[in-house]
Amino acid sequence: MKLSMEKGPIRPPSEAQSLLIRATKNCPWNRCAFCHTYQGHKFKLRSVGEISDDIGKASAIAGHICDLSRQEGSDGRVTPSAVNRLCNRGEFSEESIRSVAAWLYHGGESVFLQDADSLIMKTADLVRVITLIREAFPSVRQVTSYCRSRTAACKPLADLEMIREAGLTRVHVGLESGCDAVLRFMNKGVSAAEQVESGLKLKEAGISLCTYVMPGLGGKRWSGEHAVDSAGVINLINPDFVRLRTLHVVEGSPLFAMMQNGEFEPLAEEDIIRELRIFIEHLNGIDTMIVSDHILNLLEEITGKLPGDKSLLLAIIDRFLSLPAEERLLFRVGRAKGIYRYIDDLADRETFLWLKGIVDQYLQSDPDRLDQDLRTLKHSLI
Repeated sequence: MKLSMEKGPIRPPSEAQSLLIRATKNCPWNRCAFCHTYQGHKFKLRSVGEISDDIGKASAIAGHICDLSRQEGSDGRVTPSAVNRLCNRGEFSEESIRSVAAWLYHGGESVFLQDADSLIMKTADLVRVITLIREAFPSVRQVTSYCRSRTAACKPLADLEMIREAGLTRVHVGLESGCDAVLRFMNKGVSAAEQVESGLKLKEAGISLCTYVMPGLGGKRWSGEHAVDSAGVINLINPDFVRLRTLHVVEGSPLFAMMQNGEFEPLAEEDIIRELRIFIEHLNGIDTMIVSDHILNLLEEITGKLPGDKSLLLAIIDRFLSLPAEERLLFRVGRAKGIYRYIDDLADRETFLWLKGIVDQYLQSDPDRLDQDLRTLKHSLI
């Protein structure tokens, strides 16, 4: 039987070059209405022994790749032939080998702890795991993890400091919203006040904080409050990063059923952009980096450092909203197809005319189906 490393279902896009080590399985809360990732799966704490085994496997794979590379005269660099030779040995699963190889290729400097909330582990166990990672991989400069706000709020500051001293450098926290009405409706399991408490505690412990805000999560009912209150929470925390994750209601999630029975009315895509403008407009007194690094975000170029880039971010939104209606629609289609990244991409006449042909066919035959198919396209990108 081939040896393989445990692998969770997701990681932040910014951790694409990280080695994934699964510290826990699934989500300890798993009740958020908008989330489907861990539905039907029970949360489980992996033992330090289990995690240590995976660290050992990753270390062995990395060592074998480097040894085979040296035999080829490639000075330990990752080469396709070395990876293929190790795969042909049959000792480790191909997925594990190629995962470690990709990590080495990108420098081998970052490790991400899966799944949804590694900090829920006993502090001593988490410290031990981080220590094992640092010992096994001296090249590692960054160890990161997801963390729920409630978990960080309940963790003593001294424990968070111990975890940071062991080598955890950053946590990714899904705030989603700073509006208590939205948080309750979405069954997020945390209040805005607890989010502020946890964020400030993590920063005091010296851990870099990356927070996530979900444009559109308030729907039509709470759009304004969602934008303003979320900005208010961010202003109080002043995290290192705010990453935008536009709401996409997934079939099978509790929120999808709520949408079907009329309890939740989603915003149109352009209205989400207007909401996002309100959010950014209300960000004040912070030096946070705003990042729009997900394919579900219509405007990827909304990326910049506050306070200096605030006017630039607002100008990008205003530029999009000032486009003719046809160009806004074509950009939405091009973005959903993964073709467009920036508003300037509309200047490519050949692509513009090709997309216009697609849109014109919809408008002539079945206009109502366009939004439905755009939704399907977005789902395929998740």
